[in-house]
Amino acid sequence: MTISSAHPETEPKWWKEATVYQIYPASFKDSNNDGWGDMKGIASKLEYIKDLGADAIWISPFYDSPQDDMGYDIANYEKVWPTYGTNEDCFALIDKTHKLGMKFITDLVINHCSSEHEWFKESRSSKTNPKRDWFFWRAPKGYDADGAPIPPNNWRSYFGGSAWTFDETTNEFYLRLFCSTQPDLNWENEDCRKAIYESAVGYWLDHGVDGFRIDVGVCTPKLLVYQMLL
Repeated sequence: MTISSAHPETEPKWWKEATVYQIYPASFKDSNNDGWGDMKGIASKLEYIKDLGADAIWISPFYDSPQDDMGYDIANYEKVWPTYGTNEDCFALIDKTHKLGMKFITDLVINHCSSEHEWFKESRSSKTNPKRDWFFWRAPKGYDADGAPIPPNNWRSYFGGSAWTFDETTNEFYLRLFCSTQPDLNWENEDCRKAIYESAVGYWLDHGVDGFRIDVGVCTPKLLVYQMLL
């Protein structure tokens, strides 16, 4: 088949053609015998992965996290979870991946973050905080006979129960479609979007990441627009 330049969509792209090897860091390779896989462990197996015929590695979330959802609850997009190693360990892993002629892909988890993230800590601090609208806050629909707050609507979490968690700091509910400690980010807020680009995306692009696997079980049409694989 002849590929015509008049149809650029038919031209080969590495991310369309590549064989991708997924790595779950917690259980892949433990380099220091603490019971957890880590960055140095992954680095020690790169030649093996290359020999299998992989063109790229995709690492599941390795960011700093309280691990309520095994790393999909991110407390700091710009830091490696210490159990997995340091940022420098990750940078060295990216560099070695490239030297072996492979690409480095990681999960981009931006439908939500951890309730331990500084953005959410600020947001929950008061109703007038500048980051309040970075998440979805709603007043109780009312109170039951025992005085317990009633969620704003009947939306359900994918993990079971209500999709709303009550926060006593400001007596309002926040939306979380997954774990109760994974508040959903408000992509309609421009400042929030820019912060996500700079922290979750830009930081890692600046350090050599070749692309992202977008992780989200539920997303809005606007979020789909921002999906990327570079």
